[in-house]
Amino acid sequence: MLRIKQLSFNYADVDDAMPMCFELEVNRGEILSVIGPSGSGKTTLLNLVAGFIPATGGSIEISGKQIQHLSPALRPLSIVFQSHNLFPHLDVFTNIALGINPSLKLDDGQKQTIDEALKNLGLQGFEKRKPGQLSGGQQQRVAIARALVRRHEVLLLDEAFAALGPALREEMIELVKALVKRQNLAVIMVSHQPGDARIASERTAFVNQGRVIALAPTDELLNYSDSMEIRNYLGS
Repeated sequence: MLRIKQLSFNYADVDDAMPMCFELEVNRGEILSVIGPSGSGKTTLLNLVAGFIPATGGSIEISGKQIQHLSPALRPLSIVFQSHNLFPHLDVFTNIALGINPSLKLDDGQKQTIDEALKNLGLQGFEKRKPGQLSGGQQQRVAIARALVRRHEVLLLDEAFAALGPALREEMIELVKALVKRQNLAVIMVSHQPGDARIASERTAFVNQGRVIALAPTDELLNYSDSMEIRNYLGS
């Protein structure tokens, strides 16, 4: 569904920067976790897919259509960051509505879409609250709701739950898993926590030095890998 082929990039203005080249496929209804050392290229991969930085080669396909030539705003995907990027002066409903229409001119169907997102993410009754009146987990739920109401086929999660404690992080991952199945999304989830991959993903990719050096069932990759790079990363 999401296919990344020979997607390449090089930081030309950085001395000794490693050339990067990524190959990945993500299916509908799947959360593919991406783990690896700091500086290995995980966030660069997401930035390339989202279009925030231009690839020097390769292709990105969503449902068979190549999108690497499109600007970020035109790519049929959404992204949630560790910093939820909510507008503190706007209430929950309005923050979510921005995901549908920045002008905030919504028809009845779009308002219903927001109401459904509030229900699915356990945010009913919080519509008029400002982000400062919410817990960290609730704020991240609003960010996820804003991404999901866009109705795109692909969702990128860039350390989206890193600021949350272990119990809340697990709760959020389980919530996203249910939403991914319901909406049949393809998701790439970057995380520094191998435990997140165990909870979220049947398959996990390991990135090192700008390459996907392993892509395997999560338990197999984390428990039985004979790769020295992975063993060093996991500390085993």
